[in-house]
Amino acid sequence: MNADSESQEFVIASNASSARQARRDGGSLEARLLRRLLSRLGDPPIEFLLAWTGERVAPLTSEPLGHVRLLDRGTLLGLLRDPQVRFGDAYSAGRVEVTGDLIEFMHIVYRAFGHANVGKSLVNRVARWAHAHRNTLAGSRDNIHRHYDLGNEFYALWLGETMAYTCAYYPSAAATLEQAQIAKMDHVCRKLQIRAADSVVEAGCGWGSLALHIARRYGAKVRAFNISQEQIEYARRKVREQQLEDRVEFIADDYRNITGRYDVFVSVGMLEHVGRENYEGLGRVVRRALGPRGRGLIHSIGRNYPAPLQPWIERRIFPGAYAPSLGEMMRIFEPCGLSVLDVENLRLHYALTLRHWLERYENAVDRVRGMFDDSFVRMWRLYLAGSVAAFETGTLQLFQVLFTTAENNAIPMSREFMYPQNSPAGTLEDA
Repeated sequence: MNADSESQEFVIASNASSARQARRDGGSLEARLLRRLLSRLGDPPIEFLLAWTGERVAPLTSEPLGHVRLLDRGTLLGLLRDPQVRFGDAYSAGRVEVTGDLIEFMHIVYRAFGHANVGKSLVNRVARWAHAHRNTLAGSRDNIHRHYDLGNEFYALWLGETMAYTCAYYPSAAATLEQAQIAKMDHVCRKLQIRAADSVVEAGCGWGSLALHIARRYGAKVRAFNISQEQIEYARRKVREQQLEDRVEFIADDYRNITGRYDVFVSVGMLEHVGRENYEGLGRVVRRALGPRGRGLIHSIGRNYPAPLQPWIERRIFPGAYAPSLGEMMRIFEPCGLSVLDVENLRLHYALTLRHWLERYENAVDRVRGMFDDSFVRMWRLYLAGSVAAFETGTLQLFQVLFTTAENNAIPMSREFMYPQNSPAGTLEDA
């Protein structure tokens, strides 16, 4: 039985049993269906208001911490069939209204779905649908275009001065977003022990902040690959402005086409777009690119166990994206003679990064609305708030994996080199 027929059977069965119960207790059929769904989710502390009947469906075992208003019966039926996708669509369209703190509400949602393990029946359907978004050379270009080419002006409203769209690293909770992004770049460079004599290749460079930082602060030469045209144009402009043309080259091409030999391979925030089927191929690219004493680092959103990305996020925000478990990431290293040296989880750093992004996004909402529309505003609000909750509840992780070639013995005997006592603190002037 496929997921569609399972959900249809659930609605039909619920209709029959709830209609009988509704006749006994006076509640509407819609309220009974919603009660059935909440029961499957472990009776989370969410109260629903059905706008067309005026009924309230509250948790049976606790006081509600979240409040949701459903505007019409069709929206409710959509939620009953496929809550993981239909909720996000209805929220974006304004047919679902959430009262109160959206992040806290999403905490409840993630915990409820984790408790009930709802969504297992969706895995095969999501996997089949995602096949259309496979990360082939052509597919990757289309997937990246749909997310990253929304316009540099849009991202500049909330990413901050570094234009870094990846997890920051907070030396303290009081650090600003800019300070934390610079600290992240220094943290990566210290792990890789980058020196002025090094040659560095970067796969998936975003708007170029890390490549520029490596060249400017550490003096190394960098070749950076990216298939987002808007990001590449922005990065090339920054190279000219900072007069770093002799040390940084931005290449509009796929990571699979990397050529040459380098001392360092680095990728921050690209693995999510590679696709599991391409991990061993990525490993071969890395091994081919690194010299005998080569070092590398991959920084990626991940999971504690293999699972598809939340289906609404994959469908509406990040087509073709996948967050791997550590076990799945090993497919990059194990077949290709690459040795893992260190793994660090920066999950809570990403939650704080996202809170800063969301705050800036909300401060720029009127400008975002002018660029797009109300539906887009709500869609990205839900994406950012839901992402905070995903990292804070442990649904998502953030892994930094440091590695080297198997034959390299010129490696530190301890981890002290990552945290030198007198390492320079980043400043806004370095951004």
